[in-house]
Amino acid sequence: MAGSKMPLTLGVVVVLSALLTGAIHAAPEMDPYKILGVTRTASQAEIKKVYKRLAKEWHPDKNKNPGAEDMFIKITKSYEILSSEDKRANYDRYGQTDDTQPYGGGHYGQRHDSFYFDETFFNFPFNSKNHRDFADSKYTLHFNQYVKDVVPDSYKRPYLIKITSDWCFSCIHIEPVWKEVVQEMENLGVGIGVVDVGYERRLANHLGAHRTPSILGVINGKVTFFHYAVAKQHLKQFVEDLLPQRLVERVTDKNDLQFLNSWHELNKPHVLLFDQVPVVPLLYKLTAFAYKDYLQFGYVDQGLSETANLQKQFNINTYAPTMLVFKENIDKPADIIQAKGMKKQIIDEFISNNKFLLAPRLVNQKLFDELCPVKQFHRRRKYCVLLITSYEETFTFGNQEFLSFASTNTKEVVRFAYVYQQLQQPLCDVLTQNKDSAQSQPQVVILERRNAAGKALFKPVTAWNGSEEEKQHLLEELERLQKDPSILIHDAMLPELNNEFASMFVIRWIYASYDYLSEVIDDILHNNWREMMPLLSLIFSALFILFGTVVIQAFSDSSEEKQTKQKAKDGTKTENGSPGAGTSRQESIRPPKKNFVEVTELTDITYMSNLVKLRPGHMNIVLVLTDASKNILLSKFAKEVYSFTGSQTLHFSFLNIDKHGEWMNTLLEYTHDSMQMDADEDNGGNHKIDYTGYVLALNGHKKYFCLFKPVYTGEDLDSKSSEDEGGVLAGRLRSSSREDHPQRKPNRSRSISTLQIHHKLDRLGLWMERLMEGTLPRYYIPAWPGLDKITPSK
Repeated sequence: MAGSKMPLTLGVVVVLSALLTGAIHAAPEMDPYKILGVTRTASQAEIKKVYKRLAKEWHPDKNKNPGAEDMFIKITKSYEILSSEDKRANYDRYGQTDDTQPYGGGHYGQRHDSFYFDETFFNFPFNSKNHRDFADSKYTLHFNQYVKDVVPDSYKRPYLIKITSDWCFSCIHIEPVWKEVVQEMENLGVGIGVVDVGYERRLANHLGAHRTPSILGVINGKVTFFHYAVAKQHLKQFVEDLLPQRLVERVTDKNDLQFLNSWHELNKPHVLLFDQVPVVPLLYKLTAFAYKDYLQFGYVDQGLSETANLQKQFNINTYAPTMLVFKENIDKPADIIQAKGMKKQIIDEFISNNKFLLAPRLVNQKLFDELCPVKQFHRRRKYCVLLITSYEETFTFGNQEFLSFASTNTKEVVRFAYVYQQLQQPLCDVLTQNKDSAQSQPQVVILERRNAAGKALFKPVTAWNGSEEEKQHLLEELERLQKDPSILIHDAMLPELNNEFASMFVIRWIYASYDYLSEVIDDILHNNWREMMPLLSLIFSALFILFGTVVIQAFSDSSEEKQTKQKAKDGTKTENGSPGAGTSRQESIRPPKKNFVEVTELTDITYMSNLVKLRPGHMNIVLVLTDASKNILLSKFAKEVYSFTGSQTLHFSFLNIDKHGEWMNTLLEYTHDSMQMDADEDNGGNHKIDYTGYVLALNGHKKYFCLFKPVYTGEDLDSKSSEDEGGVLAGRLRSSSREDHPQRKPNRSRSISTLQIHHKLDRLGLWMERLMEGTLPRYYIPAWPGLDKITPSK
C-alpha cells in the first residue's frame, strides 16, 4: 500500500515543481521596473516621464524593429501596473498584478527544458501574444488622436472602428470577419480604428460604446453604431449606408445634358463613370464623398438601353470601366481614364488633376486660397489672372473669349479665374482701385498673393471686351511677368470673399436633418436603453426648455399688457407735449441705443455726406422748419423719432426752409399730384404752401424720398381732418381752420400758433412705422437738386 502511494506523491511533487519553476522563470522576465528602467523608489512623475519616452521610441508605427510590437505592449502593461498605487503595492509584496493573476502568467505555455504543458490547456486565447492578433495595434486609437485626426478626416472619408478589450470572449469570434473586411475597406479608402477599452476608457465613453465588442462608423464627425450580425456583407453595406444618399447621380440619355450643363451654376467639373454593374461601385461613392466640394459625380449603367446614345457619343469601351471628366466644354471630355481594375490610387490621381474648371468663378475664400495660393519661398511663384466682369448678357461674349484664352494656357504657374463684380464688390473695388463702388467695365488683373493675411501684389492689365488686341496685350504681359515679376507694381490687403453658395446651406441642412432622423429611428429600434439614455436626455431637456420658455413668455406677456394699459391711462392725463401712444408702443418693440437724438442741420456743407453719398440701405429723416418754429418742432421731432434711434441705418437732420425754400420747391415738383391737391384745398391755389412741419425720408443711394405732411390731432374735435402718411394730404393746418372755429379760442391754454406748430408732428410715429415696413409711396428723382442757393428772407 505504501509502495503504491509513493509514485503518486512523487508525481504531485514533480508537477508542483514544474509550475513553481515556470513562475520563477517568468517573474524576472516581466519585471515592470526593469522594463521601464526605473528603481523601486521612483516617483510617479519619473515613471510617467520614462514611459512617454519609451512608448514614443518603441511605438510600432515609428519603430520597424520586429520586436517593437512586443516591447511596446510590455512597456504599456508595466506602466499600467506602476502608475496605479494599488497594483504597484500588490506587485511589490506578492509579485502579482492583481489579487489572483501572477504577473507573467500568460507565458505558462512556453516550453522549458524539464517539462512543458500543452498550451491549449493552460494558455487562454485572450490576453496572450501567441493567440491574440496584434495587427490591430497599428489601428489603435487614442483620445487626442481621435479628436485631432479622425474627426476632421471623417469629412473626407468614413471610419470603421472596433471597440474591444483584452478580456472579451466574444471579440475572438468576430476577428476573422473583421480582418477580412479591414483589408478590403482599407484598400477602398475607408479609415480603420481600434479602441481598447482597457487603455482608452475615456475614448470609449466619448463614443458612447458601453459594451464589447462593438463596431461603429464615424462620418462628418457623427457616430453611428452597427447593430447587425458581424458578416462581411453586412459590414460593407453598413459602410455604404454611412455615405450621403445624393452623392452620385444616375445619368441616362434623358438627363445627360441637364447634368453636364450644370457646370456653370455649380462652378464644378463633372465626372461620369461608365460601367457594366447595375449598382454604383462603393469605390466610386467613396471618391465622390472625398471630392464632393470640388466635382459633381454621375454614373452611367452600360447595361441599360437608355444609355446607348451616351456610349455611342463618347465611344465608350464596354469591356472596361471608363471615367470621363467634363469642364466648360460638354461636347468633349477634358480628360479620360480607362482600366479593367480601377484602383484607388489611380482614381485619386485622375481626380486631383481635374479638380477645377479651366477658368472657375471665385465663389468663396476657400476656392480662392486653392486657386491662387500664397507665395512660399520653397515653392515656385503662382500667379492668378483674374477677369472682373458681370453676369449680364452684354458681357457674355467677353466672358467666353476669356475662357477661350484660358483654355490655351500651358503654364503651371498661371491660373485663370473670373469674378462677378456685383457679388464680390469689396474685392473688385480694391483691385480696380474704384473709390465710389460704381460698376466699371470688365478688366483683367494679374495678382500674386504674398501672405495669408491678405497682402497681394497686382497690376490691372487691360480692359476686356474679348478683342484680339486685348488678347495679344494680355499675352505680352504674361510673357513679361515670367521674366520680370516686378511689373506687379501695386500692393493691397485683399478682403475675404463672400460665400456665394451660402444660401445652399438650408438645402444641405434639410438633407442632413432627414439623414439624422432616419438614424435616430434606426437607433431607437436597435439600441439598448443604456445607449439611448443620452438621446432621451437630450429630448427631455429640449422639451423642458421649450415648455419653460412658453410658460415664462406667457407670464411676461400678461405683465407687459398690464404695464401697457397702465401707461395708456397715465398718458391721457399728461400734457400735450408728452409722447403719443404710438411712440410708447414702438419704444417697447425697439429700444434705442442712446438716451438722446442726434439731429444735424442739412446745409450745403453736409449735403454731400448726409444725402448724395449716403451709403446703400441708409436713409436720412429730414424735418423742415423755420427760425420761428425751430425749438418747438425739434423738441417734438426728437420725442417722435426717439424709439427709432436704435436703427443703424437711420440718420436725422433738419432743413431751414427760410434758407433753402427753392430746394424744397424743386424737390416737391416730383410730387405734383399731391401738391395739386393742396392747391385745390387752398381756395383756388393762391395761398402759398407752408412747408413747416413736413418730414422727408431721403434715400440718397436709390434717389427716392417719402413725404410726411402735418396732421392736426389737437383739441379741435369738430375738425374733420384725415391722415395722409405718404402723399395724400390730411388735415392741413391753415389760418382758415382757425377762423371757422373762433369759439374754441378762449378754451386753449396756449396761443393758437404755438399749439398748431406743436401738433404738426402728432402722427409722425405712425408714419415712421410705415416707413420701416416699406409700405409708403416713393417718389423717384433723376438727380438730387443742389443746396448751394439760399432763399432771400422777405
